Amino acid sequence: MATLYVTHHACIDHDTGDFHPECGDRLRAVQRILEAEDFMLLHRQDAPAVTDEQLLRVHPRDYIDRIFRTIPEDGHRHLDGDTLVSPGSGEAARRSAGGVVVAVDAILRGEVNNAFVAGRPPGHHAETARAMGFCLFNNVAVGAQHARAVYGLERIAVFDWDVHHGNGTQDIFQADPGLFYASTHEAGNYPNTGFPQERGVADNIVNCPLQPGATGDAFRAAVDQTIEPAMRAFRPQLVIISAGFDGHAHDPLSHMRLQVADFVWATQRMMAVADDCCEGRLISVLEGGYDLPSLAGCVHAHVRTLMGV
Repeated sequence: MATLYVTHHACIDHDTGDFHPECGDRLRAVQRILEAEDFMLLHRQDAPAVTDEQLLRVHPRDYIDRIFRTIPEDGHRHLDGDTLVSPGSGEAARRSAGGVVVAVDAILRGEVNNAFVAGRPPGHHAETARAMGFCLFNNVAVGAQHARAVYGLERIAVFDWDVHHGNGTQDIFQADPGLFYASTHEAGNYPNTGFPQERGVADNIVNCPLQPGATGDAFRAAVDQTIEPAMRAFRPQLVIISAGFDGHAHDPLSHMRLQVADFVWATQRMMAVADDCCEGRLISVLEGGYDLPSLAGCVHAHVRTLMGV
């Protein structure tokens, strides 16, 4: 099974300042672990810069221009209380979204079976015209719309297991019956969205909030009983995972108690959905995860599972 790993060093240059949880050390930890001998068989590619044409399939021109006008020549500039940019943020954001685009290309051209894209800033909180929650552009949505525009796919499904609800992806997907979004997340945590009654225009939104302190049993039940059946009924032509590992028991931004084995299990379930529905086509995109040792451990196990070893 051929697995593509996409990243770019420029994504580290998105400087969020001292003590910010979404820092360059997150990506350094991921890149370091994926340089180990265990991953010598990974296919590797640098993330290209996303084009304006690709961004415009998701975000309006005035929003894109506003983001890039905000990038400072030095220091930092806040977009909200949590989200800030530095001189390197523009290129980092382009590479982070471009990595998903090039993964779509590789998979839909039949070059690899699946892919893991490690970039930053993350994307799942970015709405159509609003940056928030550490996110500037919605990377998975850009990839999904690229798959539709260039390869003619009609049904694309995202499963977001980050501990925080991906309000941005839901915002972009909810009125489009060809896009499916499912999320497990900690109820009451940022951004306090993602309620079960939010169903989308065609039951294409599935939210499974979990209570603080939830363990792998609750997480697995949500996937097994609700999310996987809904995804299979949707019959996706491409599966994308918003792979946030901040539901791990050691993460400082979470009250959930997931373990590495839970993420491995969920990876295997999504691979089974992709195998049965779309010839194994699956892309995993890094979102959150703020305890560096547990992030590295989760990524190690997750990517090894994608590789089939």
